[in-house]
Amino acid sequence: MSEVAPQGIQDAIDWPPAWPRVLESEFGVPPSGDYRAVPEDFRVEEVLDFVPEGEGEHLWLFIEKRDLTTAMVARDLARLCEVSPRVVGYAGMKDRVAVTRQWLSVQLPGREPPEGLVTQLAERGIRVLDQARHPRKLKRGVHRANRFRLRITGAAVADPALEARWQRLCDDGVANYFGPQRFGADGRNLQRARAVLARGWRKRDDREGMLLSAARSFLFNELLAARVCDRSWATPLPGEVVMLDGSASQFGVAPEDATQLAELSERARRLDLHPAGILWGVGESRAAGEARVHEAALAARYPGLCGGLEQAGVRLARRALRLRLGEPRLTRGDGEFWLAFSLPRGAFATAVLRELISHPSLGAPPTDRSL
Repeated sequence: MSEVAPQGIQDAIDWPPAWPRVLESEFGVPPSGDYRAVPEDFRVEEVLDFVPEGEGEHLWLFIEKRDLTTAMVARDLARLCEVSPRVVGYAGMKDRVAVTRQWLSVQLPGREPPEGLVTQLAERGIRVLDQARHPRKLKRGVHRANRFRLRITGAAVADPALEARWQRLCDDGVANYFGPQRFGADGRNLQRARAVLARGWRKRDDREGMLLSAARSFLFNELLAARVCDRSWATPLPGEVVMLDGSASQFGVAPEDATQLAELSERARRLDLHPAGILWGVGESRAAGEARVHEAALAARYPGLCGGLEQAGVRLARRALRLRLGEPRLTRGDGEFWLAFSLPRGAFATAVLRELISHPSLGAPPTDRSL
């Protein structure tokens, strides 16, 4: 992919990042607002493409939690069932300061769950809404999407442009930034990743791959920020790799084929497909032409992170630069707005919110982020 950086290089990283908003050039900086004053302001429901089969050695529980992380729920479930945490499964990590619904599984071969399990979970703030058996453990990333219902309050509610901002996101899509939670408080996950990659990544330093994920997410956001700056984030460039909406299917745009580029640009305008940015790692990029120039600039600016990821053996992947909002709806109340929408797995509701309101948790004021 690139010439591997010599061990010991630590890239200079500014924190907090100033990744630009798409709508700022037209509407200006959004007014301040709040979006999570209490957990009930932030509601999430996980969406699977299948249902448990009704039999098998794994008990699946559809739960609602409040002010708890998914990891906390998994630990409680393992303890109450007297099993190892390794046999508890879930598809995705859900926010703590929120009311969220998701499936978890626990392996209980040949035995029933402990008597009173539902009551004991309820005493810990975990409601069991449904349960069923299934032959297999619930694996990470198998969910299709998440549905969100979010309450916005503060000065942004009086902004006459808020509804126009929202409509623009519905019509044109959302820049698919990784959210701030990926990088840890004050970017500590990223700073740890920078140090670990500089000395050579080892599994024992990062057993869940959290630091590798933070590094790749930062590089992706930097690339997306550069594409937002030059207004190419939503339109395929010559040589681009594009991704079909709602699918992992990808294909390349021929650098010299103007007819194909025009056709794909029209499909991108309809949100049928999106440019796909690189998630750095080992492998052939497939990007060419103008799209490859952006990747080369990223490698030149962050040789330590890019080279360290390659030395760690992370496989190159891609992620859409843009999101389509599923089933978007906005409702105005007394001094509040409620937003409802769905996003594909791996996408962050904060990417939507940062276009509508300013809040300290959503990033620093933007500056020129050209690579």
